[in-house]
Amino acid sequence: MAPSTTTTISLSSRPSKKLKRDESKHIKKADAPSKRSVSFAEKDGKGKGKEKARAPTPPPSKKQKTAVTTKTKTKAVSEDSAEKEAPLPTSFRIIAGSYEKLLYGFDGTLSPTPSSSTSDADTPETEWSLNPMFMFPAHVSSVKAVAASPQGGKWLASGSSDEIIKVWDLRRRKEVGGLMHHQGSITHLLFPSRSHLLSASEDGTLALFRARDWAVLRTLKGHTGRINSVAVHPSGKLALSVGRDRTLRMWDLMRGKGSASTKLGVEGELVRWSAEGDMLVVQYQRTVDVYKTDLSKVHTITHPSRIQDVKFVSRPDGAGQVLLVAAEDKKTTAYVVVPDADVQPRIIASFIGHGSRVKAIDTLRVARADGTATTVLGSVSSDGTIHAYDLSKLPEQATVNAVEIEPSARYDTNKTRLTCIALADGDAESGADVVGKRKREEVGEEEWDSEVEEEAEDELEGEEEEE
Repeated sequence: MAPSTTTTISLSSRPSKKLKRDESKHIKKADAPSKRSVSFAEKDGKGKGKEKARAPTPPPSKKQKTAVTTKTKTKAVSEDSAEKEAPLPTSFRIIAGSYEKLLYGFDGTLSPTPSSSTSDADTPETEWSLNPMFMFPAHVSSVKAVAASPQGGKWLASGSSDEIIKVWDLRRRKEVGGLMHHQGSITHLLFPSRSHLLSASEDGTLALFRARDWAVLRTLKGHTGRINSVAVHPSGKLALSVGRDRTLRMWDLMRGKGSASTKLGVEGELVRWSAEGDMLVVQYQRTVDVYKTDLSKVHTITHPSRIQDVKFVSRPDGAGQVLLVAAEDKKTTAYVVVPDADVQPRIIASFIGHGSRVKAIDTLRVARADGTATTVLGSVSSDGTIHAYDLSKLPEQATVNAVEIEPSARYDTNKTRLTCIALADGDAESGADVVGKRKREEVGEEEWDSEVEEEAEDELEGEEEEE
């Protein structure tokens, strides 16, 4: 059945009044596939999913502020602190985008099984699995970036060469709308908190969106040409970006303006903060430069093959952090890196199993059924495979030959050219309840009840709009 013409939400760069079906200038009619709402559809084991066209629900809000003060942003940071203290999820989700415009979603589970390798039958082992959730065409062009809101969050964002950021509700498995703010391809997306989305584009700008109503709070300008990558400090207050203009720029997210910049001499492809916020790295081609926070260079890592993605992650055993490097050598390599020029980076492990270059990686800390914790490493490859690894298998120290770690779970999309990946909390609803309780204690019963009533009314109105 051919999709019928439906409405699409176009969110402006300023908070607007409550959207109305007939009067709002921000609702635009269109027939293009990117302008329709697609419900998440379950797929069979072969990766064939079904689409269902539905009218997107505008995110109305009765109370929208016209400006964001420093106080408001500080509050958002305090909410993040509550997130960090929330219980770990017991499952995870992997979302992957592709050149074929498809968006894939998987439920990842860690199930206890009796050990067959020990004499004690009660000793628990963990069985990993990836179960397909959905697969559908999300954009009219290739998907270049995906991001999921952190612990307890429900939002998924996808960016494309079609210049649109699609927002999805992971709990309800449906599209919320399209953010049509940028004038170039979307190159990077991330959620610095549950309440904000940061995007980078080939138009040379960064945009900070508020998740409550998807209004653009800030448009950060400074780069000349494409922005390749952006990273937010663990504190949530600072961001770094690199681009075609061969500069590294620092942004004050509290004030919404640039605070510093330095010339790199090369075009940085990726920038990342360390998990502890004491280092940052800039990657280009086969090289990773490691800096301290004062921008003094302490290491230069030359990888054997061209690098596709890098990410710092804390070890599950609490013994420091490692730098993960995904490359065209078909594996992800784990380096031990410290901010000391006298201690050279060393390889301790390689995550193997892909048949082609590893295109992108992401990590998420989860809880096992026995109460212990580990970290999931998710990776996607140009060969169409998605792998999940257990980072607790990392050795305590480097050996003569790096340890090779096989995937704990894998899925083959049948040669889809995968481009990006995001890991999300599989217990989004329960996690949100925990964070919500903390927020309730902070803001008070009266204010909380008012917010809940308003959200309930908005959701009801949204359902009526769909009907």
